[in-house]
Amino acid sequence: MKQALAARGIREVAGILLDVGVSSPQLEEGARGFSFAREGPLDMRMDPTQGQTAAEFLARADEEEIREVIATYGEERFAKSVAAAIVDARRREPVRTTGQLAAIVGRAVRTREPGQHPATRTFQALRIHVNQELEELEVTLPRAAGLLERGGRLAVISFHSLEDRIVKGFIRSRSSGDRFPKEVPVRAADIPPGELRPIGRAVKASPAEAARNPRARSAVLRVAEKN
Repeated sequence: MKQALAARGIREVAGILLDVGVSSPQLEEGARGFSFAREGPLDMRMDPTQGQTAAEFLARADEEEIREVIATYGEERFAKSVAAAIVDARRREPVRTTGQLAAIVGRAVRTREPGQHPATRTFQALRIHVNQELEELEVTLPRAAGLLERGGRLAVISFHSLEDRIVKGFIRSRSSGDRFPKEVPVRAADIPPGELRPIGRAVKASPAEAARNPRARSAVLRVAEKN
């Protein structure tokens, strides 16, 4: 962001909007390997020219590493069963396609929320891991805040509880100002404000919006202003 702005002679901006969700066309293109609903190679890389694919990760990782990724990034309560099923399946043949993985997970996950495919959480977890999405977000937030002018606003739309937790924690940490030990006699009014201040509460899609666009149902918008 800083380089792109500098190339245009811009040092500060009045606002930055980060939409950290996956692009719908990516999900709908089977060749990208993001979707369990479309047959394709098990790739999942946002940039298909670099990094390991989801298939390569599943081929080399041990069962515990697979379980940890699925449990952490997918919040999948059947992560242990899914990891064991993947390791068992790859002993017979490599897991190389979205259809193969969806079928394996479907047999390992015993129950799922109504209307949700059994493989939803596993596919989400692998996508986040392969692309290092949470690490990218943690690096991006302070850099974005640093580009704001005074009174400028940072707006972030996240689509996953782990993403939203990072955004919420970042805004809170940058809103607290200097921290002093409890025994230091400093008045609250004398403590300089933090870099940011939160604007309003988190905003979620209304039932009407979610009905028009089902992928908006998990979206959360948080806004902060530069002091």
